[in-house]
Amino acid sequence: MALLPRFVSYVNHRSPENETQISEFLLLGFPEDPELQPFIFGLFLSMFLLTVLGNLLIILVTISDSHLHTPMYFFLSNLSFVDICFTSTTVPKMLVNIQTQSKAITYAGCITQMQFFILFSVLDIFLLTIMAYDRFVAICHPLHYVVIMKPQFCGLLVLVSWIINILHSWLQSIMVLHLSFCTDLEIPHFFCELNHLVHLACSDTSVSEVVIYTSALLLGCGPLICILYSYFKIVSSICAISSAQGRYKAFSTCASHLSVVSLFYCTSLGVYLSSAVTQNSRSTATASVMYSVVTPMLNPFIYSLRNKDIKSALRRLSERETMKASVVLRLKMCL
Repeated sequence: MALLPRFVSYVNHRSPENETQISEFLLLGFPEDPELQPFIFGLFLSMFLLTVLGNLLIILVTISDSHLHTPMYFFLSNLSFVDICFTSTTVPKMLVNIQTQSKAITYAGCITQMQFFILFSVLDIFLLTIMAYDRFVAICHPLHYVVIMKPQFCGLLVLVSWIINILHSWLQSIMVLHLSFCTDLEIPHFFCELNHLVHLACSDTSVSEVVIYTSALLLGCGPLICILYSYFKIVSSICAISSAQGRYKAFSTCASHLSVVSLFYCTSLGVYLSSAVTQNSRSTATASVMYSVVTPMLNPFIYSLRNKDIKSALRRLSERETMKASVVLRLKMCL
């Protein structure tokens, strides 16, 4: 059959036994019903385009408007860039597979996709944690905000986040590369997810599982604890403000970020908790769409609809572009 993986045999010099080096995996994340394929293709293409355009707009606005040249919007533009990359690691390949009616992904492509998915998903968490720290300093230590959140320090935070996550994704990829796979090469997901790859391996996975759970504890739960602690201190500081207007103004500065954090963590934790309870891999794959596709798509809307600074910047950008178009049109008429 055309969809069956091809095998290339080789001799493993570290073992007297012959092993099998696979060349393809099969992604089985969504139903095979031909009538649903056009709908799924159109739905994910629309969400992907909305994600890219929405986040590009956030980046454009924060760069072009001098009022937004602050640490908060510097981190937001980085988050938007990471969200574009995050979605781009999975959705384009899925769209190609739907269009070509193929479920295959090469071994190298699968490992690469897994590596970049790990990189950008955890980088998302790091940036959300940094943004929580930014709000903590702004509300709890407003007099020292300018001194603490210097441009050099903000750039250093982002740089360190990239370095840590690049090293982490490399580590996870190396662990998978050392695994041996047998004949069961069907991944019940729409992308190459780390846990599914490890479960498919027919060699010893104890070391890989220790690395996975340790990194999940340090890089997933650690930032969540930092975010919760930051918001605990933020809420305590807001409650100490005497005027209701002052409390509302202080809380409104972090409402958008809190919404994004809640959406990302609730959906991702929900997926992994449900996968631990139920064995329905198809349901887990469908639920994974929430944090890997829907959340990056909604982030620009959350920040633009609930943030006065972004809305004002969008209005100024629109007015500038309208004015430029009007001037160009008049010049053409004069000529």
